[in-house]
Amino acid sequence: MIAIIDYGAGNLFSVKNALDFLGFENKVTSNADDLKHADRLILPGVGAFPDAMRMLQMSGLIGVIKEEVTKKPLLGICLGMQMLFEKGYEFAETDGLGLIKGSVKLMTPENLAIPHIGWNSLEFNEPCKLLDNVKNGEYVYFVHSYAAECPSEFVAAYCDYGGQVPALVQSGNVYGAQFHPEKSGETGLNILRSFEAL
Repeated sequence: MIAIIDYGAGNLFSVKNALDFLGFENKVTSNADDLKHADRLILPGVGAFPDAMRMLQMSGLIGVIKEEVTKKPLLGICLGMQMLFEKGYEFAETDGLGLIKGSVKLMTPENLAIPHIGWNSLEFNEPCKLLDNVKNGEYVYFVHSYAAECPSEFVAAYCDYGGQVPALVQSGNVYGAQFHPEKSGETGLNILRSFEAL
């Protein structure tokens, strides 16, 4: 079972709809026991980094998440991916979950609009099981103004938007997609299929 973590700031039901479409058992939940009994976890997120971290703190689930990722895969999506890092700098410096080394800062591409909205291609960087059924150069859907800055070893794929932007990251059992796999057509569904197969 895949537990979709509900802490009040997630794009929960588009993720759930994609998992339902694929026929994967899943549950939207804010219950710690559900996270403990799940086989995999998804951390969605929409909005601002400080607000989301505060809501996650208030949910009481941070300790459970950190414990469970030692045993099972976690996929952070969009803001949920950004929260996996050590710090975010949206409005104010804010501690993240610290599950991947790095921080999240405002994008500053020359002559390109922010937020970065739309389809962009994945450029593979490091081997990643989530990309087993995806070809280099396939397109996925992004909506974001902030991006991760982290060591290349944690970046499975970049996209090009005024420079290399980490699009898919990983560290141990922890995976993060800056794009929305649930809105990325067959490529996104293939990434979710690979996540379910971990």
